[in-house]
Amino acid sequence: MIKNKNYTLIVFPEKCHGCGICVVVCPVNAANDPHVAGGAGPVNEDKIVIRVENGVIKIVNPELCGGCGECVRYCPVDAIKLLVK
Repeated sequence: MIKNKNYTLIVFPEKCHGCGICVVVCPVNAANDPHVAGGAGPVNEDKIVIRVENGVIKIVNPELCGGCGECVRYCPVDAIKLLVK
């Protein structure tokens, strides 16, 4: 779970089936690691927000999340929620 001033990002790993769509659509991931934008796995985990690890979503660097909600919008199984305060 990520908590910031304006939002809380909640991940439900039990719902995740590891498709990786959230990883690819995350604008922070795409901007910081071109390999992610191309659909490959991240090269530098210091610069990404989320990744799929062992078949489920994992938040790697919560402080980089901008709260845009793209991961939520494209998740086909509702494994991510963005609660706006």
